[in-house]
Amino acid sequence: MAAKEHHYQVAVRWTGNRGNGTASYTAYDRNAELIAAGKETIALSADPAFRGDATRWNPEELLLASASACHKLWYLHLCSDAGIVVEAYEDAAEGTMIEGTRGRFTNITLKPRIALRDPADADRARELHHQAHEACFIANSLNFPVNCEPEFV
Repeated sequence: MAAKEHHYQVAVRWTGNRGNGTASYTAYDRNAELIAAGKETIALSADPAFRGDATRWNPEELLLASASACHKLWYLHLCSDAGIVVEAYEDAAEGTMIEGTRGRFTNITLKPRIALRDPADADRARELHHQAHEACFIANSLNFPVNCEPEFV
């Protein structure tokens, strides 16, 4: 059977021209907008360490959010299939990026806090994180470890 393909399209529009374009490294803002048909626009910038606006999302945060959200979606799906009722899920994901000749992420750690309807399901629910990781489209696309440290509350 042939693999099913899905295609995605977004636009990123730079809005940081202060009038002189990129005449110098300090002459422009890093602000931009993430646009997709039928969705709210998301305000983007760079990390403040790279002259960005701390009140806007940066690419590093979006990568971390993508890994977290994808894992969560797979995890909830697998719990549903297994008859495990999740009543709350919140992840405090963390990622580490290093600068160098080629800056890159070295790892992401997902730290989901999960409330189960039946606390007796915790062992089975913990095991499903491994399956969610194996299925996660984003984690499968990354070239660094994505770890998961779930906590059941």
